[in-house]
Amino acid sequence: MTAALTAFERIARGAKNFGQQPAAEKGAIHPFDERNIHTDLAAVSIKLFDDGHYAQATFEAFKLIDNRVKVISGLEDIGFSLMMNALNEAAPRIRLNDLATLSEKDEQKGFRYIFAGAMAGIRNPRGHDNVVDPIDVCLDHLSIASVLLRTIEGRKAP
Repeated sequence: MTAALTAFERIARGAKNFGQQPAAEKGAIHPFDERNIHTDLAAVSIKLFDDGHYAQATFEAFKLIDNRVKVISGLEDIGFSLMMNALNEAAPRIRLNDLATLSEKDEQKGFRYIFAGAMAGIRNPRGHDNVVDPIDVCLDHLSIASVLLRTIEGRKAP
């Protein structure tokens, strides 16, 4: 990116929020705390969020989930395909529950598609395109990412 383009981006981002307090200064509670954003996600995205880079904050959060699933599952895949293989209810590399009842198998299957869909529908556009998100969309995405990360942390195996 050229210096002129970088300067223009900084001015445009500042103009968008002109007259508004930064998100962290609006109240005593940071939006991440209001939404109970997972602390591991905050570690990779709060600076980007506070600087107004909302789409990039979302992208970094979902990259963290992708990498976490990759490590736990031992699979070398990424994104949609990784989630479909790692959470496959027939032979899961990551088992979210005992898979003993129809309800537990349905839960595994449901989260398999939620994880895969989040990679295809949320992470990928921010990784491959120039996406600009409003603050509320970013917080919604980070809330979803928090649910996914907590689901992985609460898994049965491995």
